[in-house]
Amino acid sequence: MYKPNPQRYDAMLYNRCGKSGLKLPAISLGLWQNFGDQTSLANARKMLHTAFDLGITHFDLANNYGPPPGSAELNFGKLLAQDFASYRDELVISTKAGYLMTPGPYGEWGSRKYLLNSLDASLMRMGLEYVDIFYSHRFDPDTPLEETMGALATAYHSGKCLYVGISSYSAAKTKEAYSLLKQMGIPLLIHQPSYSMLNRWVEADLLGTLDELGVGTICFSPLAQGMLTDRYLEDIPQGSRASRQGSSLSQNMLSEENLAHIRSLNDIAKERGQSLPQMALAWCLRRKEITSVLIGASSAEQVSENVAALQNLVFSSDELAKIDAYAKDGNINLWARSSKD
Repeated sequence: MYKPNPQRYDAMLYNRCGKSGLKLPAISLGLWQNFGDQTSLANARKMLHTAFDLGITHFDLANNYGPPPGSAELNFGKLLAQDFASYRDELVISTKAGYLMTPGPYGEWGSRKYLLNSLDASLMRMGLEYVDIFYSHRFDPDTPLEETMGALATAYHSGKCLYVGISSYSAAKTKEAYSLLKQMGIPLLIHQPSYSMLNRWVEADLLGTLDELGVGTICFSPLAQGMLTDRYLEDIPQGSRASRQGSSLSQNMLSEENLAHIRSLNDIAKERGQSLPQMALAWCLRRKEITSVLIGASSAEQVSENVAALQNLVFSSDELAKIDAYAKDGNINLWARSSKD
């Protein structure tokens, strides 16, 4: 029987999410990759145990995470029931709907029918009565925003989620979503955009908007899908994400220019006494607007290494200037379309 580390909260930093009363761990665990049916349940269990033992209380999912779609929620639900049922009140569990989940006209985007059906299915897969956060996973240009936000409001009022959020919305659409929800008496808790040293689009106006509105920010892909690690410094290893056919990390993203920048950033990390992923996470967390960073992992050891980033979150002005010379947009934002009005 799993017995969590009794000192699990000692090493973790918890930040208040926007103007809400909810605190999130500075590092949260995303189940986008490596929790579907292509991964052993034993490895997934070990990663969740390690995360919780290190104070990670937030597990982030979506309806289509796998592969196949839905399998991450199913596997998480099994482990939740077996190992974490008595710790549910210590967990923040989130899920999302917006990307393709099922065939036909009702299986993606932002309609009321899709969002509410999807949430019911997610709760069933995970064996939950509610999730803590339910997200609109992407902006739908063909559905009135009033309908999408109205669906989130229904989920909120039904008790099937405690908070609502949005992901990959532009600053302008974020303001609209916030206003619509406010009119319905519901706070917009959080926004989940992509953000990393190779994908800095949020700095233009989104982070300022979220800070002004009092909305929390949890950034996904802070390691640029593994590009900001030592994995691709020399070549593309067999079995890595970039080596897989159909992977979201295409080999085109590993351009010579991007690799040169990554190698230089790795040198700076060494000077700081950190690994590159540790520095990349700390760099995201340097922004006061960032509530949490979402890590992905393929092993418990990676979870532990990433949490160790919290041991050095301070940057000198000289270090930030050096990083800025190489932290350039790498044309890797797969979610840019959703964030354009």
